[in-house]
Amino acid sequence: MKKIALLVPNGDVMPDAVVGSYFLLTQANLFLQQSGKKPVFEIQILGYKKQSLLYDGSFSVKTTHFKKVETVFDLLIVPGFTCEMEAPILENNGLIAWMKKQHVEHGTELASMCTGAFLVAATGLLDGKKCTSHWAFEQSFRRLFPKVNFLPEHIVTDDNGIYASGGAYSSLNLILYLIEKFCGKDTARWASKVFQLDIDRKSQKPFVIFNLQKAHVDEPVADAQSYIEKHFSEPLTVNGLADRFAFSRRNFVRRFKDATGNTPIEYIQRVRIEAAKRLLETTPKNINEVLYETGYSDNKSFRMVFKKITGYSPSDYRNRYGHG
Repeated sequence: MKKIALLVPNGDVMPDAVVGSYFLLTQANLFLQQSGKKPVFEIQILGYKKQSLLYDGSFSVKTTHFKKVETVFDLLIVPGFTCEMEAPILENNGLIAWMKKQHVEHGTELASMCTGAFLVAATGLLDGKKCTSHWAFEQSFRRLFPKVNFLPEHIVTDDNGIYASGGAYSSLNLILYLIEKFCGKDTARWASKVFQLDIDRKSQKPFVIFNLQKAHVDEPVADAQSYIEKHFSEPLTVNGLADRFAFSRRNFVRRFKDATGNTPIEYIQRVRIEAAKRLLETTPKNINEVLYETGYSDNKSFRMVFKKITGYSPSDYRNRYGHG
């Protein structure tokens, strides 16, 4: 059997991550037993106390202190949090060190759900490896862990025994992935259908909300951002923006990317596509009307950029999230 430890760290842990993971894994066991097979998962819930309180004390989970167990686990699962991540990293130094020890000494695999990736990254074991997490935490993750190959568009990453998932409830796709890996495709398909989880989802792109990346102190760049946001439907060029804000082209591109993480062209595209998403979600305007209102003149280039950023064609996006 696969010995699994569901961890309950200190901090504002998402109750759904703990309960949802436990439920899916135990239901996979039940399905296997009903199919005449042996269960695959032996699950323990570990934390710091006999009882861990979640969500401001609204929920409690019985846990065993992680230092008191002698089991050699095959997999540790780290849930996500409902807070900024600097404090949980500091509050869980002991657990982080223990996780690293299990991986290094026993080959225990690690799986993080949503922002649980911050704790796994804090072990140093993710340096040079692929990882994902909630898209909204991209900037803070990159700042804290620059050596990690962070892939915010991915729902699941798997790199040599270290797994990670996208944000919030999409982290249950990681549990489906693990069920498929350890129990087989039939069990994973069953869980997908019964619990109505899309097993084939690969990307977080459709759910990304562009946050306009204003957490910097470069005022001329902030002015350029504001100008782009107000005039995105007009023709915009890098040279024109550089001239307007008294930069050389090269210096403007460098300053803009240092401040925002995007080149000016990427930023223009993100602002325009965010506007296009809103129009597709809230109005009956056809695709041509949408592209013209958001600064595009070429249907092909609009569709290409839209799919690159959202993962869907404009028509598919509207069908899933849109008007009517």
